[in-house]
Amino acid sequence: MTARDRAGSTGSTGTPGRTSTNPRPLAVAATAAALAVTALTAAPAQARPAHSSPPSALYTPPANPDADRQILDLVRHRKLKDAAGVLAMTRTPQAVWYGDGTPDEVRASVRRTVVDAARHHALPVLALYNIPGRDCAQYSAGGAADTPQYEAWIDAVRAGIGSLPATVILEPDSLALLPSDCGQDDAQGSRTAERYTEIHYAVDALEPLAGTKVYLDAGHSGWHSVNDIVPRLVEGGIDDATGFFLNISNYRSDSELAWYGKLISSCLSHVSAGGAAADCPNQWWAANDAQAWLDAHVHAAPSAMKHFVTDTSRNGQGPWVPPSGVYSDPQDWCNPPGRGAGVRPTLETGDPLADAELWVKIPGESDGQCTRGTPGPDDPERGYQDPAAGKWFPQQALELVHNANPRLLLH
Repeated sequence: MTARDRAGSTGSTGTPGRTSTNPRPLAVAATAAALAVTALTAAPAQARPAHSSPPSALYTPPANPDADRQILDLVRHRKLKDAAGVLAMTRTPQAVWYGDGTPDEVRASVRRTVVDAARHHALPVLALYNIPGRDCAQYSAGGAADTPQYEAWIDAVRAGIGSLPATVILEPDSLALLPSDCGQDDAQGSRTAERYTEIHYAVDALEPLAGTKVYLDAGHSGWHSVNDIVPRLVEGGIDDATGFFLNISNYRSDSELAWYGKLISSCLSHVSAGGAAADCPNQWWAANDAQAWLDAHVHAAPSAMKHFVTDTSRNGQGPWVPPSGVYSDPQDWCNPPGRGAGVRPTLETGDPLADAELWVKIPGESDGQCTRGTPGPDDPERGYQDPAAGKWFPQQALELVHNANPRLLLH
C-alpha cells in the first residue's frame, strides 16, 4: 500500500479555483427561503456589523454553483427533503480554498473573503493549496512552479488577509506527503528540503499577522505514526505556528483523531523540552500504556502546548472498509461509498487541545475518478465514472446528507 492510499488526499478537494464570493443565484435564494418555511432546516445566522471582539462564529462561503443547480433540480422533482438536506449542507460553515492563480488574483480574492467574513463577524477558514509538487503530481497536480514563485504567492495571501481574522489551513498533504514519499526527490533530498523551506516561509509570513492562526499538516491517524509526523512538523516550523490540522478530506472517527491529536501535541511538548520523538507513544500503543507514559513525561499545561483542528466534513460514518481481496488498490480515501457528513463546525470543542472542528473539504465535491486498481474508467464500487477531482458529485452529496451523523435536518 502506498502513502497515497493511506492519505486523505486533497486531490479530492480540487477546490483551489473556488474562491469567488459572488452572491448565489436569486433562484436559489428564493428556494432557500421556501425551504426554510418548512422548518426542515435551522435558520442561518444573520449578518451582523463588524465588531471589535474576536469572531465567535465560522464563515459560510458561497456554495458550489453546481450544488445550487442540484437543489433546484430536486425541488423541480418535488424531492423537497433531499433539497433541504443539500441546502443545509451548503449553508454550513466551510473552508475557502486557494490554489494556483497569480499573486494579484489571490490577494484580491483573499481580501474579498476576509472582508465579507468580517462584515458577518465570522471567522474565515482559508485552505492554502499551492505548494510546488502539490499532491505528488496526482489527482490535484499543480501548484507553484518553484520556491520563489510560491513565496511571492504567500506574500500575496498575507497582503490579502492584512489585520483581519483568519484561520489558515496551510497546504494539506504538504508534510504527510513529502517529495521523498512519492519518488519526486533527488538523491540529495533537495526537493524535500525545499518543501520544508516553503512551509516555514509561509508560517513566518502569516502567523505574525494580528488576527491569523496557522495550522500545519499532520495527516491523519490511519497514516503516519506520531513518531514519524512530529519530526516533520518540527522541520516545517511548528514552533512558530499555532498548531496542526488532521483528517483533511478523510474519514477517520472523531475519537480516534482526538487521541491522535493529543499524542502529537504531547510529543511536540516532549521534543521541545529536549526529548526524542522516537520515545513518544503513538496511536497504536495500548491506550493505558500511552497515557501512563504521558503522565510520566509531559507536564506542560494544554495552554502551553500546540493545538490542533480537525476536518469533520465527511467522517460522520467513520472510514470505509473495502471488501477484502476484491481490489488491488482499494483507494479507501477516494469517494468511498456510504459516508456521511460529520459534526458541524464549531470553535467550542470541549477539548483544551482542540481549537476547532471544521469542514475543510467541501462535502459534495469529488475526490477524483476512482478506479480502485481496475482498468476503469468506472468506479467499480459505484458502477459509473466519478466526476473529476473538485467537481460536484450529486450522488455523493445525497449520500452525505442521508448518512449525516448528527443529522443535517431537524426532522
